[in-house]
Amino acid sequence: MTPGKIPGRGGSGSAPRSSSGRARLRILLALPAAAAAAAALVACSSAGASPSPASSPASSPASSPAAAAASTVKTATIAGVTVLTTNTGFTLYSFAPDTPTTSKCNGTCAQNWPPLKGPVTAAGVTGTFGTIKRSDGSVQATFGGHPLYTFAGDTAPGQNKGNGLNAAGGLWHEITTSGTAAPAPAGAASGSSGGVSGY
Repeated sequence: MTPGKIPGRGGSGSAPRSSSGRARLRILLALPAAAAAAAALVACSSAGASPSPASSPASSPASSPAAAAASTVKTATIAGVTVLTTNTGFTLYSFAPDTPTTSKCNGTCAQNWPPLKGPVTAAGVTGTFGTIKRSDGSVQATFGGHPLYTFAGDTAPGQNKGNGLNAAGGLWHEITTSGTAAPAPAGAASGSSGGVSGY
């Protein structure tokens, strides 16, 4: 009886085993297909998202037209001289020790003479606007090869208290539309801080 049960068990159990084996086989085959479908979904969603990262780097460089138009400067006549100002009317200055590629005004100097962030443009101004990279990695606007700054001592648009000052290791001049330094006013005191300490 026992020997008869073994073949009988094998015979009767073979159908359920083969159907369960087939079910397992189907599941095993379905798993890679599901994994492939999931991978395809991830690939599609990341491919769909890729234009956004690709477009951000295009807008961040200083050479991009969109970035160049983001900030503008204008002109104003102050004490009979036409000078460049910020879009809010604050006078822009150059620092004599600077070079066309390097700002020499850092630390406390940059707190008193905040660098103008670049890039910038100005309608109707003949001259070359550009940018330099500062020692802290930020981008500063230039005009005619002069890095541009505002002055903390100018508390209202139209003031030019920084023009002609000898401070922070060099002379400061407001920038004219020709890109040259404006003459220092007759009453400018050398070393005067214009009410701003820390020189």
